[in-house]
Amino acid sequence: MKFGISTFVTDEGIRPTTLATALEERGFDSLFLAEHSHIPVSRETPYPDGGELPRPYYRTLDPFVALSAAAAVTETLLLGTGVALVVQRDVIHTANEAASLDLISDGRFVLGVGVGWNREEMRNHGTDPRTRGALLNEQLQAIKAIWTSEQAEFHGEHVDFDPIYAWPKPVRTPHPPIYVGGESPAAIERLAAHGDGWLPRGHTEPEQIRSVLRSLAERGKSDVPVTIFAAGRDESHIEGWADVGVERVTFFLPTLPEAETLTALDELAALAGRHAG
Repeated sequence: MKFGISTFVTDEGIRPTTLATALEERGFDSLFLAEHSHIPVSRETPYPDGGELPRPYYRTLDPFVALSAAAAVTETLLLGTGVALVVQRDVIHTANEAASLDLISDGRFVLGVGVGWNREEMRNHGTDPRTRGALLNEQLQAIKAIWTSEQAEFHGEHVDFDPIYAWPKPVRTPHPPIYVGGESPAAIERLAAHGDGWLPRGHTEPEQIRSVLRSLAERGKSDVPVTIFAAGRDESHIEGWADVGVERVTFFLPTLPEAETLTALDELAALAGRHAG
């Protein structure tokens, strides 16, 4: 099993270049970065984990910019969004940013996607929270068309554009893998229809993963790679995930200053070393 890191990169923590270099030096295989364009002052939507919204949510760097910086100083590190809030983004710009990042990283990009939870944040982008799932499904189809067609077009209920030219095309063929985040029935349907990999969160039990993979195989979608997003340090969970065929575990790394981050990475590298293989 492989091990990586998922985190929020902010203006108050370690720089993405320093972080990425430290990950490669310690044998981690991947870096997944979260996205929030902003946090509305109104806090009507409750934080899903309860309590006050953690400070990093307010100060998150754009993940495509941060991952591009990481790409420039690394050679093997897999670079992923965890997750990109595509429903809050222009679909053509997103396809271009993702293809550009895949190009400059020599094919090391993974597009992790999710529908998001902050309804006020969505509304500020002109997105109706009630239709965000249907919107994302169409956006993923449109992005793939832009990546793989010389003249791409898409005509749906929520996404609609006539034929366009759009370069660069990604290095990865047929395109960078799209990893679907979430464990809800809607997320699993999205994974079955549009995803290349699954990005369940760190609280997901091994048996739930086994059940989902079995149901996907019964529908003709077998060998779906699974990356655990934002895992804790419970070694029994790590062992259980390995038993059900999880490909990668990304440990959640708190947003900290450089010295504290490097100490935390040393601890996580030691933990990963006990379960690698």
